[in-house]
Amino acid sequence: MHGDAAVFDRFAWAYDRVMPSADAEALAAGLAEAERSVDLVVDAGGGSGRASRAIEAPERVVVDAASGMLEQANRHGLSVVQGDAATLPIGDGRADAVLIVDALHHLPDREGAIAAARRALAPGGVLVVADFDPSTIRGRGLVLAEHVVGFDSRFDTPSRLRERMADAGLSARVVRDGFGYVVAGVRPSE
Repeated sequence: MHGDAAVFDRFAWAYDRVMPSADAEALAAGLAEAERSVDLVVDAGGGSGRASRAIEAPERVVVDAASGMLEQANRHGLSVVQGDAATLPIGDGRADAVLIVDALHHLPDREGAIAAARRALAPGGVLVVADFDPSTIRGRGLVLAEHVVGFDSRFDTPSRLRERMADAGLSARVVRDGFGYVVAGVRPSE
């Protein structure tokens, strides 16, 4: 295990006690961009399953590199798979939605994670990324705080993330702007 995953593994036992719930309304807005029924949702870099617990879907699978975080997700009754978001151990075209919530900035291979999500999505499926805008005042403070804690975080602005998704072949748009933003990218029907 490398980078930020090792840090999360060490404090997995306390994570849900100190972190607020995921923004269910913002995630629902992103999921609403899907052009198909959303039955299987893959929560990539999903840790304890905060995002999965905030949404409704018949099947939710949390994928994370930190085994301690997956133990927490499993305690919440979620299906878990240990793996890297950049290789996403989910079959091609199987997922209706992939979530990356408050995690993309922690991933060492952001482009790989976006490409893996696109591969895992069925046509009309949606990648929903919720992250923090480093160009805002609160964002600048968060960047500093994460580096002080020892994270290797790298943040994108909403427009830069939209560009990354478009470069990966997703039809992307900013669904919610501000400090905590959401970008949704739909895999086109082929």
